[in-house]
Amino acid sequence: MNFELSEEQLLLKDSVERTLSRAYGFEARAKILASPDGWSREAWAQLAELGVLGLPFAAQDGGFDAGPVETMIVMEAVGRALVVEPYLPTVVTAGALLRRGAGAELRARLVPQIAEGGLVLAFAHAEPQARWTLCDVATTARRVDGGYRLTGRKSVVVAGGIADLLAVSARTAGARTDTAGIGLFLVDPKAAGVSIRAYPTQDGRCAADILLADVFVADADVIGDPEGGYAAICGAVDEGIAAVCAEAVGAMDEALAMTVDYLKTRTQFGVAIGSFQALQHRAADMFVALEQARSMALYAVMSVAEPDPEARAAALSAAKVQIGRSGRFIGQEAIQLHGGIGMTMEYKVGHLFKRLTMIDKEFGDVDHHLARLGAGGGLL
Repeated sequence: MNFELSEEQLLLKDSVERTLSRAYGFEARAKILASPDGWSREAWAQLAELGVLGLPFAAQDGGFDAGPVETMIVMEAVGRALVVEPYLPTVVTAGALLRRGAGAELRARLVPQIAEGGLVLAFAHAEPQARWTLCDVATTARRVDGGYRLTGRKSVVVAGGIADLLAVSARTAGARTDTAGIGLFLVDPKAAGVSIRAYPTQDGRCAADILLADVFVADADVIGDPEGGYAAICGAVDEGIAAVCAEAVGAMDEALAMTVDYLKTRTQFGVAIGSFQALQHRAADMFVALEQARSMALYAVMSVAEPDPEARAAALSAAKVQIGRSGRFIGQEAIQLHGGIGMTMEYKVGHLFKRLTMIDKEFGDVDHHLARLGAGGGLL
């Protein structure tokens, strides 16, 4: 099997990495985090100019017909630079909902705005009682003349406080944990009945808890079948898992590179500490963990196109388990080998470990995915 990138993919990789390294250094990121919005519209516009905001969408909808490999390339660069702009919630997860569930008219209305950087979306699906069970939806959508009335609560909605539109899951029929009867609705965060409590997360991003109190959504803003949204939700989450696996690889790669560089330059007893064999062995173990994670991230990217949802879920769970384990090990070793400086807010490696820790929890942690693998009979 050929894992080499094509010429176009190599050009994409080079342009994204070059742009982020030039305009999104660690000090520039710190200024962005300290800004009132907590993210940069200027950086978002630069991503739009590169074309990466329209990558996964079909050309007829205003995108570039790219696939999961191109998303992987962008997400690895995002991981290295610790980008806090809402690429994952807008382009990857909410974008997948549009691609998988929305009709041509709705896609034609929204995709060009996303690609141009003028529209930020957030996927409001998680609820306090659900943990990571995707079909556990207590938010209700009651049919009324001309649309639906949504009532319920969504929690830890990434980019929920800065989004221009919310893609909200709500139950139109069935019991709370039924897979059938779940719809997807586009909600204006400024609409009557919407209450948003935004807050920063530990890794520098922004999230929000959202309360919906009899919020009206017109029929034109329903994404696909109002009772058949579960398949699109599962597909979007699977794409999100593959994306954060790639992001984690980028963050781990950067943490390892910083650690090796530190071992080469930090001196003790008159020599570089990297000359001590015990520390060389620990750096080598970090490299092994990184390559294991990279292999599973590639496996996750390859599995996104798997038509069998159970086989796809098993592959992505296996990847998420390895990513979680490798991220924890590499992050801890990077902090240990840096010593006290690794714990400071002024040094990048600690922020990389924060993001790796949050990635482990995003879309389900190691224990959750091990349980999902076991319930499905394992990977093989």
